[in-house]
Amino acid sequence: MATIIIVLGLLLTLFGISFSILTGVANISYETIWQALTNYDVSNEQHTIIRELRLPRALAGALVGAAFAVSGAIIQGMTRNPIADTGLLGINAGAGLALVLVFAFLPALPFEFIILFSFIGAGLGALLVYGIAFMSKGGMSPLKLVLAGVVVGSLTTGISQAVSLLFQINYDLAFWSAGGISTAEWFQVSVMMPWIIGGLIVAMLLSRSITVLSLGEDIASGLGQRTKLVKGLGTVVIMVLAGASVSTVGGVAFIGLMVPHIVRFLVGVDYRWIIPCSAVVGAVLVIFADVVAKMIAAPYETPLGAVIAVIGVPFFLYLARKERREL
Repeated sequence: MATIIIVLGLLLTLFGISFSILTGVANISYETIWQALTNYDVSNEQHTIIRELRLPRALAGALVGAAFAVSGAIIQGMTRNPIADTGLLGINAGAGLALVLVFAFLPALPFEFIILFSFIGAGLGALLVYGIAFMSKGGMSPLKLVLAGVVVGSLTTGISQAVSLLFQINYDLAFWSAGGISTAEWFQVSVMMPWIIGGLIVAMLLSRSITVLSLGEDIASGLGQRTKLVKGLGTVVIMVLAGASVSTVGGVAFIGLMVPHIVRFLVGVDYRWIIPCSAVVGAVLVIFADVVAKMIAAPYETPLGAVIAVIGVPFFLYLARKERREL
């Protein structure tokens, strides 16, 4: 079943990329897309739209979809928290705050350095959330993690808004808060691609250890696993995947919440299959959600984060209700 999902997901990803290139304000045919890819004419306006605007946007959607989905799967596996997600646990918000501070104090900083600040912000956001949940009365629990994430997210969002008002960068903040890939460029794709691909490879290498860790820390330790090392490496992977994604598309939540649950339902609890399947399903989800974002109110665009939230919020409420006894 897992192999079928991966193959079908890759085919849908390729179809989704081509369909995403096809859709938009400018009317473009499949024949024009093929000509632009195989025989690019710089003087042809439609070729330029395809090569410089729509293609990097579609590729960015596939990359961040895979990154958010895999980071969510890793979090859920390491914490055994069924409602964990980089958006809900303050990681996206932490990365977003770091970006707002860069916009305010270092506006001329190149993107390859901006992405590093996004990693740092994601890590600090995660550290703050886990610290609050761990120090609370009764210790850490799935509900306390989510509540801590809400608190940290609200705090960082408030700081971001204050900084944006003070330094007049409201437009940039609005983009990062809503989430979207309409401004993705080849340079951004080329910078984030190695980070995301590297993070996905390391996630695959950790997949067997995460499967053992998902059984419980005591069981994993009893089986000889170095749980602290696995958690440390897993956290670094989450920081890289979430940070690279937020630096490009902003704070898009719920992808890492929904996709791992869907995949686990289909392939079981082995993370050697959950991680690659989550990557392809996440890519497909974001590509087609972006197509909807372009078409739902054409010629104007709906933020990608809003489109994802339409299905993400009910999914979260369903999970919270389903897990109420554990919470």
